[in-house]
Amino acid sequence: MSENEEIPKIQRVVAVLWPSFLTSGAAMILFYWIFSPGEVFPELAASGVSNMAFYSATFLFLWLTTLTSCLLSCYFLRPCSRCND
Repeated sequence: MSENEEIPKIQRVVAVLWPSFLTSGAAMILFYWIFSPGEVFPELAASGVSNMAFYSATFLFLWLTTLTSCLLSCYFLRPCSRCND
């Protein structure tokens, strides 16, 4: 790829969202394979919050965490000459 060719924006967005989605899904599966939601959050489980709510909140938290990591990795991969322009 020559220096003048840019990677399409949608490809850059998907290159960040897709790995973070897969990583957070795998982390959530491993976490809840070991622990049940009622053990991790006993106060919320006693109040009647469903397991699906726990799974959803955990997935969104992990997705935001891994998304931040992927975005920072992409930011720091940019050449310094582009950062100084």
